[in-house]
Amino acid sequence: MCKFKYLIVFCVYLNPLCLAFANDTSAQDDIAVLKSQIAALQAALTALEKKVSKQATNLETTTSITASSSPSVTDEKNDHTVRAYATVRPTFGYIDSQGQSEFDVRDALSHAGIKATKQFNTDWQAILHGEWGIDLANQGNFGKSRQVYVALDSPYGRIGIGKQRPTQYLFIAEYVDIFNHSSSPFAYDPESLFFVDNLITYQITKHNLTWMAVAQFNGQQGDAYSDLFNAGVSYDHNGLHSALTYQQQDVYDNQTELGEDEIFAASLAYEFSSGLYLALSYQDKQYQRLNQNDDRNGHTLDISSAFPIGHHHKIKLGYFDFSSGFEGEHNQDYNGHNITLEWLPTESLRLHLEYLAKDFDAQENFYSWSVGFRYDYSQQWSY
Repeated sequence: MCKFKYLIVFCVYLNPLCLAFANDTSAQDDIAVLKSQIAALQAALTALEKKVSKQATNLETTTSITASSSPSVTDEKNDHTVRAYATVRPTFGYIDSQGQSEFDVRDALSHAGIKATKQFNTDWQAILHGEWGIDLANQGNFGKSRQVYVALDSPYGRIGIGKQRPTQYLFIAEYVDIFNHSSSPFAYDPESLFFVDNLITYQITKHNLTWMAVAQFNGQQGDAYSDLFNAGVSYDHNGLHSALTYQQQDVYDNQTELGEDEIFAASLAYEFSSGLYLALSYQDKQYQRLNQNDDRNGHTLDISSAFPIGHHHKIKLGYFDFSSGFEGEHNQDYNGHNITLEWLPTESLRLHLEYLAKDFDAQENFYSWSVGFRYDYSQQWSY
């Protein structure tokens, strides 16, 4: 179109030359007609240019609006998250227990699981979590469930239903549970809670305070885990943890109710900037029986510490004391200590050497030497 326009302009400038050689009236009339036609053509071209320019502007505006209203690939929000994980923890050691000694391959609570979350509104998400043990001490079977539940997390707190960790473990035991052994924490372990079936949980965190309450609803089933209430509050800030909890649990012998256990507990832990870690947990346990002659009081005390040595080694020390409240031949009380040396060549691999000793009041003492490996794997997907 531009070349055609330039040709017309050239013809216009050529007109005076043509007029100089036009001597007759007919030629002049033809030239006048030609001028009129050229002027009309120029006007048509100008109108056409304006129309094309307007269409181009409208097209750019429409494209811009469409682009702004349609989310791009990079702006799309990943509201699904799935994480698969596993930790394998075999140990081999020399064990002296009840006057008998043996070498044995055991397991330090290997397990695998999957956790999925779906965010369906701002600060609202649904959670599905399943985790099962791997029993390396017995044929490496995929063992019983550790936790299987669904939960709803919102600005008003989190509610979960299913087999879960109770308040007592999350606030009291977890902070001293730093060793590579299936019985850690060693005083908390014999009678305390790790996972609870048929559990409803609620927790909310505000201003470094986490409030949590759980209750078990086990219908007509009567066993060692029917029914319980467990609540507490913890404060966590800049490496400091402190917590107080209360637990009440009904106790049955098959279908016969014996009474209840009542526990008041506290924990305190702190990680220093140097990497030094110190933690303590204590439970005061009151065994209240319908036959009041069987009432008794006991306690658990666990103290754990960890000292980093360079970037890849760590020493862990623990002291523990357990009292069942029984006297005489039924006395199950013990105390003890353990020493663990760890080598961590990578973040996901841990090798350890552990010495563990338990001194019983009325039974043969226990001690063991063990070496073990721990390999952790985790993979997460978002879509």
